[in-house]
This record gives sequence, C-alpha cells and structure tokens, in this order.
Amino acid sequence: MYREHTKEIAIGNRVIGGGNPILIQSMTNTKTEDVKATAAQILALEREGCEIIRCAVPTMEAAKALSEIKKQIHIPLVADIHFDYKLAIAAMENGADKIRINPGNIGDDTRLKAVVNTAKERNIPIRVGVNSGSLEKRLLEQYGGVTAEGIVESALEKVKRIEDMDYDNLVISIKSSDVLMCIRAHELIAKQSNYPLHVGITEAGTVWAGNLKSAIGLGCILYQGIGDTIRVSLTGDPVEEVRSAKQILKTLGLRKGGIEVVSCPTCGRTRIDLIGLAGQVTELVRHYDLDIKVAVMGCAVNGPGEAREADLGVAGGNGEGIVIRRGEIIRKVPESELLSALKEELDAYAVL
Repeated sequence: MYREHTKEIAIGNRVIGGGNPILIQSMTNTKTEDVKATAAQILALEREGCEIIRCAVPTMEAAKALSEIKKQIHIPLVADIHFDYKLAIAAMENGADKIRINPGNIGDDTRLKAVVNTAKERNIPIRVGVNSGSLEKRLLEQYGGVTAEGIVESALEKVKRIEDMDYDNLVISIKSSDVLMCIRAHELIAKQSNYPLHVGITEAGTVWAGNLKSAIGLGCILYQGIGDTIRVSLTGDPVEEVRSAKQILKTLGLRKGGIEVVSCPTCGRTRIDLIGLAGQVTELVRHYDLDIKVAVMGCAVNGPGEAREADLGVAGGNGEGIVIRRGEIIRKVPESELLSALKEELDAYAVL
C-alpha cells in the first residue's frame, strides 16, 4: 500500500502520510476577504466532517483576512495561491497552515525561493499542484498533447526545484478532469515519489455528474493504496463535496463510523412512498454518531430477508410497514409512523 510509506507531513494540528487516516478536504466558494461569510461556511463544513479547508487568496486583502478566519475555525487552513509570490508569503505570515502553489506560475527561482524561505522559517508545508490544463508547451510537444506521463514529469520537475532549495516539507497534487488520465497519473507518480498525495478529479462537474466521475476516479486510485487526502470537486455547495468524500471512503472500507443506509430500488410490489421515506431516513441518520447499518425496504414480504444484515430496518406494506431489528420483525405501524418508529429505535441504540 503506497500510502503506508509516504512521508509524514504536519498540517496545522493534523498529520497526513505514513499510513495516517485519509483526510477530507474542501474549498470555500465565498470571497475570502469576507471573513464572516468565509468562517461561517467553514464551520458548516466542519460540522459535516471536513478536516482540512482551502481558501482562494487572489488579493492581499484576502491574505490578511486569513488571520481573522483562523480565530473562528478549528481545522487546518490552506491558502490557494496563483501567480503572485507576495500573496503566498503574506498568507503564511497571516496563519496559513499550508500553501498551495504551482511553481510554474509563481515566478522565477528568486521569487520561488522567497516563498520557500518563508515556509522553511515557519515549517509550513507546500502543496505543489499541477493540473492537466497547466502543462508546459515543451511537455505538450514531447508527449503529443496532455498525457499522464507529462503531468507526472511536470509535477516532479517542480518538486525538484523546491528540493534544490533545501526544502522537502511537500505534498503533491496532480489533477485532471479526464478520469482515466488522472488514475494513470497517480499510478505513475506513486512509484516515483514518497511525498503524500492529495487526490481529486478536477472540474468534475455538477453534483450529479461530478459525484459519478469522482466516485469512479477516486475509487480506483484509493483502492490501490494511493492518496493521503481527498477532495471531491463539485460545482455546487461545498457541503456536498464533504458528504460525497465521506461516502467514498466508507464504501472502500477506508473510514468507519456513521450510519450506512441501504435501500431497495422499488418495484411493482411497493405500496408506500419508498423514495420519499429513503430520503427522510438518510437525512435523519446524519444526526446520529452510530456505526450501524439501516435498511429501507419497500416490500413487507421480502423486507425482513433483505434487511437481515442490517442492524435496523423498515419495510413497507399497503399503507403500513414493519420495523425490523437484526432480521426480526419487532413491530407493525401505519406508514405515517414508520419514520418516527425508526427514530425511536435509533434513539435506543444511541444510549446503549
């Protein structure tokens, strides 16, 4: 497993790499200069399970705002910098726990060294980020366009620039919106570097399409033992990114805890609003810190059997339903009371 052997890197009060738990990242979409709005969004993301947050720093005002934002949040803060090396320095001076730069657009070695020196003085990790859309012309010509090999070569060249400045407190990020290219690039770089990897499918799309692309791409990468932090990049509310990332990790067995909901796809035997009920149950269980499985079934005939592996379950009949505990029917209630009956069982679990 590659992640067992990556270099340990401290980001604020968290540690990644070296087999430490894979951490979930997201990125704010507020104006970072707006301290109140940005801090409020980060706190909402924290409640959902976000463990590292990244903020865009396009202006000096945004860089200075980080110090006030930091006072109100509880997770490490990463400053996302492009083009202006002075913003990277200012972000670190104002409390950034990590900075994300692309050395290819930050300037010449003099400017890059100024950034590296500040990071070195404060022991702040640098995330070296390369996207498929930012490949150098030389590599595009060498590989005949954008390729996984070109992305990896570009990233490792930039890492070497910083290593040559006597600094190796680094995290690497190589992203593409092409899922198969992204998978291949991570397979290649994992064999050539021991720095921790932040993984994600960039510009994945809207919540529906982006979730599918991210689940496939991240699933393939993480299953191979590659990746130390992840972000599901969605065009939507960042809260959805965190929810999706948690589900991907749980599905792969890389994270425990939280209630898993399984539900049947409905069929002609269904006589209750199963789709609505499944949605209500999914929302209900988010508020419980329980490591159990809950089944939502549409048929009272097959429900008990299909829900046997679940700790709790409900199954619908004709205007009524049954509550199931570990495969055994424990009560029958009207359809309108199924959700409340399930809640009672969850509350009982919570106090065990």
